[in-house]
Amino acid sequence: MDDPGSDNQQYDLEERTARFGEAIIAFAGTVKVDDITSPLVRQLVPAATSVGANYCEADEVGTKKEFEYRISVCKRDSRETKYWLRMIAKAWPVGKRQARGLWKQPNELTRIFARIHRSS
Repeated sequence: MDDPGSDNQQYDLEERTARFGEAIIAFAGTVKVDDITSPLVRQLVPAATSVGANYCEADEVGTKKEFEYRISVCKRDSRETKYWLRMIAKAWPVGKRQARGLWKQPNELTRIFARIHRSS
């Protein structure tokens, strides 16, 4: 495993997506749960953690078609995560700054997975 501060870490998508999922889980644990935020968090966590799970699947598939499918799911889940972060930022203004900070990661991941999908 790479040094956590290493630039190589940025290019290790398995580790990067896992750390992102962990960051979302930690953030979700801080959200004040009410009738509005509860369903948003229940959507956010699966979308964000699915990015890494599907990337692990993509890395292990046997066919190009399955690889392309898994990468497209990673891209879709990254975009969905951005959406749920935006909704939580609106519903829970106290966490808006933190949600916006987290939003950068799925934005970058969406672009990375789109590039991988186009080139596969």
